[in-house]
Amino acid sequence: MKHAKYITILLLTITCFSCGIYSFTGASIPPGTETFQVNRFENTSLLVEPGLENEFKIELEDYILNQTNLTLNPSKGDLIYEGEITDYRISPTTATSENTAAQNRLTISVKLRFFNTKKEEDDLEQSFSFFYDYPASTQLIGSVKTTAHEEIFERITQDIFNATLAKW
Repeated sequence: MKHAKYITILLLTITCFSCGIYSFTGASIPPGTETFQVNRFENTSLLVEPGLENEFKIELEDYILNQTNLTLNPSKGDLIYEGEITDYRISPTTATSENTAAQNRLTISVKLRFFNTKKEEDDLEQSFSFFYDYPASTQLIGSVKTTAHEEIFERITQDIFNATLAKW
């Protein structure tokens, strides 16, 4: 019984190291990669929301910092994220019997260019988009706008992380 504890620990150790280094976030970061940088995401959408590009940049930086042990660099990062906010659109999604909108949808789309200086075959150019539905009786201001941006950015940054580092 005394030896069973040691055998179990030994088997767990062998299992973990035989599969390589495991990350709880699923990130697959190439050896030698220590830094990342997020360049400005210019807002090229027809409907321009002031400060949106900075808000998105900070959200992406925070997400990567929280999910990895990479260090944020303002330049010369091993991983480079850049792109544009290509769409910021509000559209009706459902109607009432009086032919008025019952619900509106805010959609934000981001075009990403990702460069991995340590492993160039991982470079990626892809668009990501998500939406937030809210009642048509409310305006997209204040806490409604803040909640919408937070939910959309949370999903888009997660999708970007999965596509660039988790390879999902």
